Amino acid sequence: MAPMGIRLSPLGVAIFCLLGVGVIYHLYAGVISNRVAAFRQGSKVDLRDLLALSVEAAVQGGKEVKKVREENTLDERTKGKTKEGASELMTLGDLRSHKKMFYLMKNTYPALKVNSEEHDNSVGEDEVWNRDIPSDILEKVPEGHEVPAHTVTVWIDPLDATQEYTENMSQYVTTMVCVAVDGKPVIGVIHKPFTGDTAWAFVGHGTNVRARTSYISSPPKVIVSRSHAGKVKSFIEDAFGNTTTIIPAGGAGYKVLSLVEPLPRDTAATSDQADVYIHVTFIKKWDICAGAALVEALGGKMTTLKGEVIDYSGSEGNSGGLVATVGLDHKALLEKLPNWVPEKH
Repeated sequence: MAPMGIRLSPLGVAIFCLLGVGVIYHLYAGVISNRVAAFRQGSKVDLRDLLALSVEAAVQGGKEVKKVREENTLDERTKGKTKEGASELMTLGDLRSHKKMFYLMKNTYPALKVNSEEHDNSVGEDEVWNRDIPSDILEKVPEGHEVPAHTVTVWIDPLDATQEYTENMSQYVTTMVCVAVDGKPVIGVIHKPFTGDTAWAFVGHGTNVRARTSYISSPPKVIVSRSHAGKVKSFIEDAFGNTTTIIPAGGAGYKVLSLVEPLPRDTAATSDQADVYIHVTFIKKWDICAGAALVEALGGKMTTLKGEVIDYSGSEGNSGGLVATVGLDHKALLEKLPNWVPEKH
């Protein structure tokens, strides 16, 4: 018997039942969706745990990067063009590292927002973090620090310096993880797969890298992207003079590490020690967020060319360029820079 005493044919009964199932499904899906949203809003994560997890993710990704390069199975392809019109490369190393890093983070903390440079539609990894915290982290960060999960944004770069990776210039290659809280870089990890060195920082709590004992500002040694060193040359010389040493290098992670004491096994970085890192074109936040945390943990700064703070939430791009310093008067250095009109995107 249908509602209100109305008789239905067998076909009508079937349609009525299907409609009922559909209503129930949507109601149930709405409840589940609301519960997930409520869980994400109400849950908390421990930043010390996230630091240890970030180190593990970067190391695991780095193993994939190194393995693919050593086996020479890059399967190199072009995934598009950069804002400057150059080919943007992707390799099997990028993809394998992405799967390791992304799913290790997401499987351990499903509620977190994780942004990765790469995307892969194949079946993901099922690995979960083992909860081991390295002794050097426990030493410098003896207590946990919880924050609401919804305030956290994770940025992953599974393989920084892909162009150099294809050219077998392994000294520039890094894997990186950054944790931002309310848009501010709080945790940064930069791992070098081919030396095994890992730099990490937890702003306000500790880092395993050190600032150098001295930096020079008149003129400074400036490290820039080797892909457009010519474009930035006149900009730097206008600011600091024609005798300024300009160091072209690959990878944003490598450039940040050039500002600090060399890592234990990183002998190649000694020759590329710089005082300032400058970038004048569009750049993605997964390229620079980890470095920003590392610089800030050492008392330095990374800003746009105009001195603006970079927000590491929301959109993935930064079109204002950047300046990174450690051990120098950042504001005074910014005042020497000529006017630069940011690219429109």
